[in-house]
Amino acid sequence: MLFVVSCTDKANSGPLRAQNREAHLAYLASQGDRLKAAGPYLNTAGTAPTGSLLIIEAEDIDAARKFSEADPYAVAGVFGQVDIRPWRWLIGNPEAES
Repeated sequence: MLFVVSCTDKANSGPLRAQNREAHLAYLASQGDRLKAAGPYLNTAGTAPTGSLLIIEAEDIDAARKFSEADPYAVAGVFGQVDIRPWRWLIGNPEAES
């Protein structure tokens, strides 16, 4: 099952985000095929990250939560809010059933 992990950074967490970026990217790279997409939310000027959006494959919501909690950004306290929801990839998915 796919899950969207939507994370909003705490205010003024830019330096903390920068400190943990390499560990975050290494963690994501270690996930292999279970990580379907990932990238930062940006401020309205498009110049600075303000959070993260990840789409992952997990057995269930608990496994998705464990994935999220192990992210170095989460461990370091970058995120102020994390929302995890099951998601069905329909549009643009060549394997989707009509």
